[in-house]
Amino acid sequence: MADQDNEMVLRVARMEAFSDGVFAIAITLLVLEIAIPPGYEGRLLSGVLSQWPSYLAYIVSFATIGAIWLSHNAITHYLHSVNTTFLRLNLALLLLVSFLPFPTKLLAENLGSRGDEKVAATIYGITLLGATTLLSALWLQAVRANLVHPDTGDEEITVLTKRLRPSLGLYLLLIIVGLFLPLVAVIGYLVVAFILIFPLRLRRRQKAEPAVS
Repeated sequence: MADQDNEMVLRVARMEAFSDGVFAIAITLLVLEIAIPPGYEGRLLSGVLSQWPSYLAYIVSFATIGAIWLSHNAITHYLHSVNTTFLRLNLALLLLVSFLPFPTKLLAENLGSRGDEKVAATIYGITLLGATTLLSALWLQAVRANLVHPDTGDEEITVLTKRLRPSLGLYLLLIIVGLFLPLVAVIGYLVVAFILIFPLRLRRRQKAEPAVS
């Protein structure tokens, strides 16, 4: 039984390490899309300022990936083991996280373009909605399959569950807003990311201290 428990803990550690690597690569790829196009020789400042859509898209995506990583870290903190369903849901989440640099590039290149910016904002929003949905599904799977530590309190489970759900409705609303006001929707995505980053202050599970005789 002890060997089986050790194997389960090892599987959680391997999943965390792999996931962190994907998050790190995705968040690094975002900056590679920022560049000054040709034609600004002797007007560097104008060239730098002209790339504001790239800076905005970068900040929004950086904050969003950071928020997803924080939530993912909060989930894995409570895991005692994982099953195949959880691992596959986690892979699906990483699929969307690693895909995010592409819609980020679409935003950077098309913000300010009357027709295409709506398409870019919609693709971006759908990607974020999908990632958030999978993140919530991960936690629900962990709870329903009894993958969380036995000493995790009901209050801790409830707190994390509630903090993962609101973003789903917000992303749906912003996708609709993006069909009419793409820039407003993009700023809204940034606000949602900040909401997810800063309030996430869950009580850390206290490890039992060895009794002192």
